[in-house]
This record gives sequence, structure tokens and C-alpha cells, in this order.
Amino acid sequence: MNRLSLIDLLLLVVRRDLLLAMRRRADVLTTLIFFVMVVSLFPLGVGPEADMLRKMAGGVLWVAALLASMLSLPRMFSADHLDGTLEQMMLAPQSLTVMVLGKIAAHWMLSGLPLVLIAPVLGLQFDMSPAAIWTLMLALLLGTPVLSMIGAVGAALTLGLRGGGVLVSLLVLPLTIPVLIFGAGAVEAVNSGLDAVSNLALLGAFLLFALVFTPFVAAQALRISME
Repeated sequence: MNRLSLIDLLLLVVRRDLLLAMRRRADVLTTLIFFVMVVSLFPLGVGPEADMLRKMAGGVLWVAALLASMLSLPRMFSADHLDGTLEQMMLAPQSLTVMVLGKIAAHWMLSGLPLVLIAPVLGLQFDMSPAAIWTLMLALLLGTPVLSMIGAVGAALTLGLRGGGVLVSLLVLPLTIPVLIFGAGAVEAVNSGLDAVSNLALLGAFLLFALVFTPFVAAQALRISME
């Protein structure tokens, strides 16, 4: 199979998952609404102290983004598993790894990208500076795909298990801690007048590492879960 056909396969899976998601808009909006509610409650509970809000902004937004992404992970493969589509994907002559990568990309577009776009508005509630807001957006843009990729492995391993949603969280959360630390650290560095390049570079390294390995690992995990 040549490179063009692999790209076509990837785009086909992404388009299919996006179209199916548009029929279940409530599931897509749940993640975004949860993110907005969690982030908005912190300024109300902590109070109007600007210095404190700026210090906690990066951590709060990243923790909320991580928890919001966890909500949609159990649904990444479950619908295809229930209607038999996943079995057809595994029997197809096309690369299962590429199809899994397409599903990960669609998941990020539906659960991660909206968080990146809404983050600047929520950052204003914490009195964040423009530089901190841009750093936050860049960090989320680099980090949220990693959350989707790691989550895909957990979702594949727990596919079809009772209480799979809880198991996904238990498997995925420890692995996402480095992303959380360096994502929030990038914003904290800007707030402290330091350079955030090192934190962003590490997030970029995590993204490349996850892009290379997690689709293949998730595909193998799906084969194990379906046996």
C-alpha cells in the first residue's frame, strides 16, 4: 500500500468519526461544558485575588483539560465494538494502526481542539497575561493530542470490560502526569518571567514519541481485547 492510500485511509476514518459524532452532539458538548464549568468554579471559590488566580491558572486549566478528556475516552472504540464495525476493521486488508490513528485524530478534534480554542476565554477569568494565554494555548495544542493517544491505549485495553470507564482512568492518569507537569509548568514559567521553551520542547518530544508508538500499541491492544 503506498503512502497516498494510507493518507486516504486516515482521512476516511477521521471523516467517518466526525460525521458520526455530529449525530451525537450531546456527547461532544459534554466534554466542553465540563471543562468550562470546572475552570469557572475555581475563581468563584478562591475569590478575586488576582495574584493567586494567576499562580493557579496553569494548573487548574490543565487538570480540567485532563479530566475533560477522560470523559470521552471510553467511547473511542465502544460504539464500533457494539455494532461490529471494529471487527470489520480488524479483518480488512488495510492497516489497523492507521485506522486507529484516524480514530485518535478524530477524538482529539472533538475533545481536545475545542479545549484549546476556549482556553483563552477561560484564562481571562484568572487575569492571565496575553503571553501566558498564548503559552497556554500552545501547550494545550501540544499536550492534548498526547492525552488522546495515551487514552487510546487505555480504551483499547479495557474494551468490553465491565467498569471499563473507571479502569481507563486508572490506567491513563498516571501516564499523563508528565504532560500535566510540563504543560502547567510552561504557563508558570511565563508568569514568573522565565522562558517556557524547555517545557514546550518536552511537550513536543512527548507528542512525537506518542505519535510513533501509541497507534501501533493501541492496535495490538484492540486485537488482544477482541480475542
